[in-house]
Amino acid sequence: MKKVVGFGDFLVRLGAPGYQRFIQCNQFDINYTGAEANVCVSLSMMGIETEFVTRLPDNDIARAGLATLRKYGVGVSHVAFGGERMGAFYVEKGASQRPGKVVYDRKYTSIATSKPEDFNWDAIFQGAERLHMTGITPALSETMPEVFAHAISEARKRGVKVSCDLNYRKNMWTESQAKACMEKVLPSIDLVIANEEDAEKVLGIKAEGSNVVSGQLSHEGYVDVARSICERYGVPEVAITLRKSISASDNEWAALLYTDNRPYFSRNYSIHIVDRVGGGDSFCAGLLYGKVKGFDPQRNIEYAAAASCLKHSIEMDFNLSSVEEVERLMSGDGSGRVLR
Repeated sequence: MKKVVGFGDFLVRLGAPGYQRFIQCNQFDINYTGAEANVCVSLSMMGIETEFVTRLPDNDIARAGLATLRKYGVGVSHVAFGGERMGAFYVEKGASQRPGKVVYDRKYTSIATSKPEDFNWDAIFQGAERLHMTGITPALSETMPEVFAHAISEARKRGVKVSCDLNYRKNMWTESQAKACMEKVLPSIDLVIANEEDAEKVLGIKAEGSNVVSGQLSHEGYVDVARSICERYGVPEVAITLRKSISASDNEWAALLYTDNRPYFSRNYSIHIVDRVGGGDSFCAGLLYGKVKGFDPQRNIEYAAAASCLKHSIEMDFNLSSVEEVERLMSGDGSGRVLR
């Protein structure tokens, strides 16, 4: 079986219950998460062998998190132990015209203080077809860009294809820091994934005729963005999610895959959101599922968009949708009627 490896941060999500604000809540709902871990869980739910790699403190909280990944079938045998902290972030879900909020507590964590030699790359990439990473990983500390680049280099040495979600986080690093890091590694990336803002924030490539705040998205503008990334950095494929935010509760959702000098667009979905955190990760997982299964480009982008659409209906960060459920939505059955 073809294996997908995810390498990145793993942390605790502390969520205000329901739609409470931070100032209201007296307790938090706990979940374990991380962008690359979310991708691995989603792929595992779809029957793909996955391995998640990170560095964690040797304590009961970290082991509880790893037990959660094992529950969903994700391999964790190559997790390194060391350091003293596991990161956390706090989530206040938005509703209607009130946006959601995230507060990070991710400095000086075990992975943020890791070194390339902390990981057994030979063992990690044994039997692997793909490595998935995100722009969150190098943003964790000043030394993490080196680890990030090293992981990509080790994968390429072994013929493992690499996908990278730009995943820009303004609360973690600056646009100039992100650009300096990403421009060094992009020529080694096989598939770049971005949302409607990432290319502009990280690479300075703006979609003409679009304004994400007002909800104006130009399809041709994003085709130009994808083409520019491919031509400037030699990237074979670029995928971009196209989210039109009507409010925190309701979005229009579609996606673009640019490959072989041609754009492919998914159908558009109207989503009423239960939990949008992890939506981009579920899209990445859908793309990688299609790559592993050998989907043609149109089916690949349709599958990824449908998978991510379903994730928005699921609490917490993991997309727990099956292949059957995704394909049912792809076929046009989005009624939400009870199945019995």
